[in-house]
Amino acid sequence: MFQRPLFQRLFANWVYGGALAALVLLALTPFLALSPGLTAIYLCLPVYMLHQYEEHDDDRFRRFVNAMMTGKGRGLTRADVFWINIAGVWALLTVTLWLAVTVSPGWGSIATWLLGLNGLIHIAQAMALRRYNPGLVTAVVLFLPMAAWLFVQIPATLLQQIAGFGIVLALHAAILVRATRQGPTVP
Repeated sequence: MFQRPLFQRLFANWVYGGALAALVLLALTPFLALSPGLTAIYLCLPVYMLHQYEEHDDDRFRRFVNAMMTGKGRGLTRADVFWINIAGVWALLTVTLWLAVTVSPGWGSIATWLLGLNGLIHIAQAMALRRYNPGLVTAVVLFLPMAAWLFVQIPATLLQQIAGFGIVLALHAAILVRATRQGPTVP
């Protein structure tokens, strides 16, 4: 089913639709009737979409990861990158906003950790490799300030903080496992 040309084009070009959607979501922000904390959670999705544009334009992230995986694992396919970002970012941030609005604003800690941990990983990787990695600029300029703002705006319980950190850590671990799985190397 996912081998059809339609899906292949979607896997290859999703990031461009996300970048345009980010601009629309940002333009709609003034019309929201949300508290400052919930608005901050809402803004995580368009901010993340802008980061994804820097990170994934021209397939930069996948090629970067796969070059680092040479001899260590199979690497990531375009379908992997699509599902990681659509399910692991867009859907996760959508569910996070729903939980924050309908259950407790503290569930916004998932968004806090998603942006904060990802930003720190980009910085740690840049320092370890002593070079730019795809997404580094927006991780520093957008993610870290946004995560700090969320941390201040969102009153989360210890359980919500632990759950948020655990979910985001599990997501990053799953990406690492997927990239290092054995099999023929993905170009």
